Amino acid sequence: MKIINGIVLGIAIIGCVNWGLIALFEFDLVAYLFGTMTMLSKIVYGLVGLCGLYLLTFYGKLSDR
Repeated sequence: MKIINGIVLGIAIIGCVNWGLIALFEFDLVAYLFGTMTMLSKIVYGLVGLCGLYLLTFYGKLSDR
């Protein structure tokens, strides 16, 4: 489970960096690498979104401690 958590966190960090680049420089790294709304870029955006939803479960784990 620790490996999955690390992968999910890494993907979420990539998404956060992408949003930071969009906000600061109006540069979309995912679109630059994979094309604007191609199937591959949609998959990347979808994975980032799913990872974000998965990370919401970490709040429940924090309250258990």
